[in-house]
Amino acid sequence: MRSTSILPTLIIGLGCSDAFVVPSARSSILIRNDKNVRAVPTSSSLSTSVFDGIKEPVQSYVDIWTPMFRQASESGLVPDFLLHWGHGAAMASVLLSMGVIGAYMGWQIRLGNGEDVTPLTLGDTIRVAHPKIIGGAFFFFLLGGQGGLVLLDAQGKGILESPHAMTAALSVALLATQALLPKLFATENGALARNVHAYLGTATMAVLFAHLATGVNLGLSF
Repeated sequence: MRSTSILPTLIIGLGCSDAFVVPSARSSILIRNDKNVRAVPTSSSLSTSVFDGIKEPVQSYVDIWTPMFRQASESGLVPDFLLHWGHGAAMASVLLSMGVIGAYMGWQIRLGNGEDVTPLTLGDTIRVAHPKIIGGAFFFFLLGGQGGLVLLDAQGKGILESPHAMTAALSVALLATQALLPKLFATENGALARNVHAYLGTATMAVLFAHLATGVNLGLSF
């Protein structure tokens, strides 16, 4: 594997996931009242400021792969529709299958059904299958996020400048936190860790669906 294809997971994750950009003609809006007029940053400019520290190295990574996809598009090998919506379709399928099933299993464990074996667990108990499925979803989100960045750049759009990028970063941070919390289950604070894991997991799913919504909105914007 080429060394240039590897970046720290956190940097990749912050772009994840598919971080599209909503084009904006203005970086701020004017709020007028009786006394003065002031500029208020739009969500796009706020996103840009959040990612200022990592945008350059992430862009350098994306630039490695973008020419390949542009060439494939220009030659007709990759249809424009697939270039535009392929990332979103792939990530939505992961969320609506592995994400939803994994979250359901998490609550089944909390309700006392962790030792059950169902068709969804493929022979494992729910307790064993839950981290495998959610861990797999997290892996695909990180991997797919790189594709989202490259495909966006290949279409001539900037990266890490939209609400979709911000929800991607938040989703990755929450998933990483969820992955660490089980390490505390066997400690004296295990009960608290389990409660946080359950309810934060539900919040994580809500953020992931918000991420899906911002992605659809971004895709429809250009």
